[in-house]
Amino acid sequence: MSNLLEVKNVVKQYGDYTALNAVSLSIPKGSIYGLLGPNGAGKTSLIRIINQITLPDSGEIILDGEKLQSKHIQHIGYLPEERGLYQSMKVGEQCLYLAQMKGLSKAEAKKQLDYWFDRLEIQGWWNKKIQELSKGMAQKIQFVVCVLHQPKLLILDEPFSGFDPVNANVIKDEILALKEKGTTILFSTHRMESVEELCDEIALIHKSNKLIEGKLNDVKRQFRTNSYEVGILSSDVEGLMFAITQKFSVNPANFKTLNNELKLEIHIGDATPNELLNILVQKGQVTHFVEKIPSVNDIFIQTVS
Repeated sequence: MSNLLEVKNVVKQYGDYTALNAVSLSIPKGSIYGLLGPNGAGKTSLIRIINQITLPDSGEIILDGEKLQSKHIQHIGYLPEERGLYQSMKVGEQCLYLAQMKGLSKAEAKKQLDYWFDRLEIQGWWNKKIQELSKGMAQKIQFVVCVLHQPKLLILDEPFSGFDPVNANVIKDEILALKEKGTTILFSTHRMESVEELCDEIALIHKSNKLIEGKLNDVKRQFRTNSYEVGILSSDVEGLMFAITQKFSVNPANFKTLNNELKLEIHIGDATPNELLNILVQKGQVTHFVEKIPSVNDIFIQTVS
């Protein structure tokens, strides 16, 4: 898969403070790419550079094979964390104005807006002012504004902020639909469960440096601990535990008994899963046996702390 966006050794400094320290990223076409990091890591600085709000001190950005230029703004959609709609302007008037700033004719803008207003069931909002809308309603308008010109690259900074669970799911489905149509999405969030649900690849920036980058499943495998969650029914618990602990270590914090079923987390070290399984089947009836794969939240905390 070729890359739509390449960030090459980008450096950004504000006085003596380094916001980005030779950061490089490769974002494949048609993917959802999670840009992660704690507050102050440098994510916003990078997003502002991609949007040409600021310039890097060194390094370069390549968009679809070309060095980033002013003309590429028409191919980028940006949903900032801090929303920026004109409060006293009517919804339809504002959307038409912003669409034409992205290069759409008035007729094409109206066509796209009719499509999105119908799709999100907001047809009755056309003549409302932004100040008359709830935060979640305004968020929907902001989302429409950043996608209606059908950008190649869609940058979403905390896109679910302000949404209730129902509308968050609506926007999530729209993000996935855009991906299916070929849109490349750069997704910045602190909601790790959203990263698990949506992202194909991730990068983690901490203290201005990129620490992790890769396919989500590959990154999770890199952080695996060779631990297994086990459920077993046994009439000889003492014998079972003795046999297990002769070769493996049991996490005492995850030792539970429920309706005569033992729930264990067992670290196998350099042994194979079959070696553990052989012991278990000799001592009882195995009801559950699965590798414990770290979550993105686990990886985030482990890396930045």
